[in-house]
Amino acid sequence: MGGRVAAFGLPGYGEVIMKLNQIANNPGAHKRKDKLGRGSSSGLGKTSGRGVKGAKARTGNQVHGFEGGQMPLHMRMPKRGFRNIFGTDFAEVNLNRIQKAIDNKKLKAGEKITEDVLRKAGLAHKSRDGVRLLGKGSITAKIEIEVAGASASAKEAVEKAGGSVTTTYQKKVYSNKKGEPGKRQTRRAEATKKREARKA
Repeated sequence: MGGRVAAFGLPGYGEVIMKLNQIANNPGAHKRKDKLGRGSSSGLGKTSGRGVKGAKARTGNQVHGFEGGQMPLHMRMPKRGFRNIFGTDFAEVNLNRIQKAIDNKKLKAGEKITEDVLRKAGLAHKSRDGVRLLGKGSITAKIEIEVAGASASAKEAVEKAGGSVTTTYQKKVYSNKKGEPGKRQTRRAEATKKREARKA
């Protein structure tokens, strides 16, 4: 049609002829990309609006924690303590919580109470080395409980009420490549022998 497109017009107005050079996006539908590095008069010349050269002018490269040369915050803050990789990780449960669970019928005093039973009742969270029984509060129910560890006061209170406590935790012995006890275990064993010899 010689560069023309026929389009249907409104009823009663007949056919409207639209030319190809009249086709355009709606206002605001397309934003023109800024041209960078085309002279200082544009305000985005030379460094293209990045301001500096080097690492800060590159995409995806940020200097995290850099404060212009002064001592950064993460180095100014004091560091205390350490993470003991040989330490134990117990979920602690007190006697008063066990007694309350028995009163609320979440636990049955006549059945053996194990770590799985305590977790299902919501009394103990997940832990690496098991559950340790502590002596806070009092207990009147006669229970038979099997846990990884128990304090002396907790064991005494349970036995006083007519129950029993069984502990199952054994500390790991770290060995060398030959399967023999490592330096740490050897030093501890020697120190124990010396203490016993001094007592004798």
